[in-house]
Amino acid sequence: MAVQFSVTPQETTLQRYEHLYINGEWVTPLDGGYIETIDPASGKPWAVAPIGGIQDIDRAVLAARTALKGPWGKMPGHERAALIRRLADLFSAATEDLAIIESRDNGNPVRDHRNSLAAQVQWYQWFASLADKTQGTTIPIDDSVHAFTTRVPIGVVGAIIPWNAPMLSTCLKVGAALAAGCTVVVKPAEQTPVSALLLARLVHEAGFPPGVYNVVPGLGTVAGAHLVQHPDVNKISFTGEGSTAKRMLRDGSENLKRFSFELGGKAPHIIFADADIESAINAATASAWRLTGQSCALGSRVLVERSIYERVVEAFRERAKCVRVGLPSREDVHMGPQSNEAQLKKTLSYIAVAQQEGARLVTGGKRISTPELASGYFVEPTVFADVTNQMRVAREEIFGPVACLIPFDDEEEAIAIANDTIYGLTAGVWTQDLGRAHRVSSRIEAGTVWVNTYSFLRWSTPYGGVKSSGWGRENGINALEPYLETCTTVISKTGKFPDLYAD
Repeated sequence: MAVQFSVTPQETTLQRYEHLYINGEWVTPLDGGYIETIDPASGKPWAVAPIGGIQDIDRAVLAARTALKGPWGKMPGHERAALIRRLADLFSAATEDLAIIESRDNGNPVRDHRNSLAAQVQWYQWFASLADKTQGTTIPIDDSVHAFTTRVPIGVVGAIIPWNAPMLSTCLKVGAALAAGCTVVVKPAEQTPVSALLLARLVHEAGFPPGVYNVVPGLGTVAGAHLVQHPDVNKISFTGEGSTAKRMLRDGSENLKRFSFELGGKAPHIIFADADIESAINAATASAWRLTGQSCALGSRVLVERSIYERVVEAFRERAKCVRVGLPSREDVHMGPQSNEAQLKKTLSYIAVAQQEGARLVTGGKRISTPELASGYFVEPTVFADVTNQMRVAREEIFGPVACLIPFDDEEEAIAIANDTIYGLTAGVWTQDLGRAHRVSSRIEAGTVWVNTYSFLRWSTPYGGVKSSGWGRENGINALEPYLETCTTVISKTGKFPDLYAD
């Protein structure tokens, strides 16, 4: 029987999650403590969660290292695959409970989380299908040797998870790491620690050996920093801010550990005059306000050809009126609150900056103060027109429901504006001209370019950024690459080695 979490969207009793998951056991923090996690829809605590410290990270890493030398390290790929498939089945049965937990923790609508979690079942199945596919190659040299490569797990992986999409980020990192044969220490964001602990219950029920999956929620400056610096951690997989990634590189340089990063974006969403305008507006408005704008892949810079610019501005104004903002537990809600108070303040500060810089506020721009929502972190869907690409709101990641509309005159200008950013995660192009679709998409500096669609992400499509948007790729056939090392073996067929010092 699948694990039951017994939490409802309307639950008012403070939930308590008092244990870390280390070495297959539920344990109390040694040098951490407990923290209240805030429901962003109400601004009030909804749960108490454990916070691990340095000693807790140490014992989690030790458990992970020990598991590599034990049954997990000796387990063939097809057996790892069977465990991951078992986890996928349990995950599928628990999606409703997990959706409620995720919504209480980060404020996105339950129905959005439900859809995302249902897709994650397929991600786990995909990773399971790769677990026994880590083949090496035979290298032809000459008749004197047999040379070949093998792929081996990189070792202990520290997975540092963001607050905006906790379960999806955990799935992408943990699923690939387990399929590769690594062991994992998960450090969830301190704002959203609960779902990783509940995933641990599923991992436990699936029958993974102790130490393979460990969860230590904690502060980034304490638990996260120690995980990065730990000499027995071979790799860090991190999703978050670029400034944090740079600090990680400095802290992790002592033992040359490997890193993969997904670090944000300022995606251009380019609409040409020959596009299917209705579909383009559907996609552009959906990506502007989906997840309350709290995704690095959303097209927050909307570049519009000047001949249709005012038409698109007006469409954004009208579409904003149709966005149902409300309590995330309601099935008809499109947009919930910002995920935490700090993000609310950040978004409101950028709205003020945009007005100071001369952008035209088309609609929105305020915190919602209706009686039902006043205590939560709700912001109106916001549209700025007449934005230039030199304004801060066009250059810096806001992470709020703020769309910035920028006009352009021709294809060359659109490409120049799109690429004039330190980021390069995703981009969107809307045109019915097949030649233009190929020309523009090939010149956009981004890890993923969507043409006449947007935010199409699947387990089989590689995902990651260029420039300051990150290192490495998740998903796809090569999803396991960041978690594997290549070893070369050369075997002499003669067994003879000459004496180099003979006369």
